[in-house]
Amino acid sequence: MANDFSPLILILLFGFLLLLVHYLTFLFRIIRGLKNLKPNSGDVLPHEFISIIIPFRNEEENILSSLKSIESQIYPEDKFEVIYVNDSSEDNSLNLLNKNIKRKNIRVLTVPNDYSINAHKKRAVRYGIENARGQIIVTTDADCLHDEEWLISLLKCFDSVTGFVSGPVDFFSGENIFSKFQKLEFAGLVLCGAGLIGSGHPTICNAANIAYRKKVFDEVEGFKDQMNLSSGDDELLMQKIAKDSDFKVKFCLNKSAVVKTNSNRTIGDFYQQRKRWASKGLFYSDRNLVMKLILIYLFYVGLIAQIIFSFLLSPLFILSLILSIIFKLIFEFHILSIGRKIIFNNLALNQFMLAEIIQIPYIVFAGVVGAFGNYLWKERKIKR
Repeated sequence: MANDFSPLILILLFGFLLLLVHYLTFLFRIIRGLKNLKPNSGDVLPHEFISIIIPFRNEEENILSSLKSIESQIYPEDKFEVIYVNDSSEDNSLNLLNKNIKRKNIRVLTVPNDYSINAHKKRAVRYGIENARGQIIVTTDADCLHDEEWLISLLKCFDSVTGFVSGPVDFFSGENIFSKFQKLEFAGLVLCGAGLIGSGHPTICNAANIAYRKKVFDEVEGFKDQMNLSSGDDELLMQKIAKDSDFKVKFCLNKSAVVKTNSNRTIGDFYQQRKRWASKGLFYSDRNLVMKLILIYLFYVGLIAQIIFSFLLSPLFILSLILSIIFKLIFEFHILSIGRKIIFNNLALNQFMLAEIIQIPYIVFAGVVGAFGNYLWKERKIKR
């Protein structure tokens, strides 16, 4: 074992300290942003016609629940349309949908087989937009359920300077530990995105609950240069709007705007989902943002490295690890506590310590396989 104060050990300890400071600065920005968010107090709805686009593939278990949820919206029927976009479904979901539609403002399209074949979900969204009448586009997923005031709550966030609205997404509460872990961890991701929007640095959002002006979508050239990617119809678009237009990005802080969906049933599904999400970061156009995310990833790698170095080099690395873990726990628990007050009232924090333990190795692993590996999505094998 090396001398506790050798140059190598001191350099490593200083490096881990810098990574900790960077990560805590990132978390502080989220906390500040969450505190900056204000519930939308206005009652003015946009005058523009609205198009809700719902892409689906092999959703026979969920499609009728989705339809019932969408048909329950209290928004005036003549002010919006709903476009379900079938993306090569191989089950009975298309047939079920067509047989059960009751409202005249709901229609179903099917994406042509040769239409942007590598874009997958994004091709369905774009095909829906190309056939939409609305000046404001709302997207959600076919495995989601909505409060009857969901649409009205989301649209109240729009004013003349708002171009993009990100809404909250939540997992249904499950009984098993795996489901509870996912609910807590996913809430953390949503709050991270909300806080970054609130601090003026829009970074992540979820396509299950977003809305944007069609003219700003066209202004930033929509999904141009991204149609070879299987995802990115949410945060990559949001980042382009924030960077390349004069419109503002907002987070909808309204409990009626929460969209709910089921957590992953299996560890394999969870693994594939997180691998897909991790793959998007490499395609952010903001190089500074990419570098910040790399430093956050290195912080997590460093937590594991400090355990190894404590055996190979010096017990001092155990002390630096404990320091990092303590501050990480304090800041992240505070973020979840704020989130429970402002949006996720039913969020249980009793699985917090378990989530923290699982989170570290899975983030490190997902980052590697997301960058270099293929993944499965909707029974499709997506190649990097």
